[in-house]
Formats: sequence, structure tokens, C-alpha cells
Amino acid sequence: MPKNETTFNFPADLLDAQVALHQARHASEEYARTLPWSAEPMTGWEADKQLHSSYRSSKPDSPGYTDEQHTEVARLRAEVLRLSAVVSTHPFWATVEAGKVVEARMRLKHAHEPAADET
Repeated sequence: MPKNETTFNFPADLLDAQVALHQARHASEEYARTLPWSAEPMTGWEADKQLHSSYRSSKPDSPGYTDEQHTEVARLRAEVLRLSAVVSTHPFWATVEAGKVVEARMRLKHAHEPAADET
């Protein structure tokens, strides 16, 4: 660690909440990849050919999300929001020296990753 970096002693519940937030966000993103491109039924389209390219962007017709898919998207978003609030309003942040909160937040986001010298 460079000399000018501060060491933060994150409480276990904050570390756990941050890991849960990473997992919830990942689950939400992975689920979104399985969904139709439009939440509502939408007609597909094909764009005009672009100058100096043969590529034409297009989308097939989208059936929209099923009721179950809408429900799951809402559940996943609510969990990400809940965990974001747990992390961002944790009492630990009141103990961090003024001017070091951003550094502490960035460290927390990566605290679950192995140190570079451990890999």
C-alpha cells in the first residue's frame, strides 16, 4: 500500500452488506440479459445502411416481459436499492475522517477482492 493511503477497519456487517450488494447487482444484470429487449411488446426494426459500412442495426419483435419477469425485475431492483441504502447509511461512515469518505467507499467496493500480492 502506498504511504499516503489510509487503512480502514470496516465492520463485518458493512463488509457483508457490500458483498451482498455486489451479488444482488450481478444477479440483476444477469437476469436482465435473459429478457426481451423491450419490457413492453414492441415491433422490431432495421436501420438504414450507414455510410462506409454494410452494417445495419436491427432488433427483432419483442414480446415484452411476462408478468413473472416484471415481478422478478422489480424484486431484484428493490433488493439492490435496499442493500445500497444499508451500505450508504451505515453508521461507520460517520466515523470516517472528513475528506476520506470517498477513499473509504472506493476501498469498501473492492475489500472482498484478494490483494494484488496474494494472487
